[in-house]
Amino acid sequence: QVQLVESGGGLVQSGGSLRLSCIFSERTLSSYTMAWFRQAPGKEREFVAYITASGRSTGYIESVKGRFTISRDNAKNTVYLQMDSLKPGDTAVYYCAATTSAVSRSGSQYAYWGQGTQVTVSS
Repeated sequence: QVQLVESGGGLVQSGGSLRLSCIFSERTLSSYTMAWFRQAPGKEREFVAYITASGRSTGYIESVKGRFTISRDNAKNTVYLQMDSLKPGDTAVYYCAATTSAVSRSGSQYAYWGQGTQVTVSS
């Protein structure tokens, strides 16, 4: 059974940085498009970033472009989200997701999800 486990969340001041990690239980990570989503209190879940199976292509929601970087290390079965210049508006639970389907910014296209990690940015 595919499992994803996120880590790296925490409390950080505005302008600070965090790196989230997502460990994938299968040795076939290279077959999956991976993405990060987030959900703030009282808001719907939103797409943050994706990276294709090859790692050659990435995409971001406009509000994090230039501040967040998604990457993957298939040899370590791990996907990362480097978050710099964090803002209070980035406060949310961040989820890692995986799909064997085509790249998508829609959560409904992702079959596998982690349990989430809390990111809190104080002003």
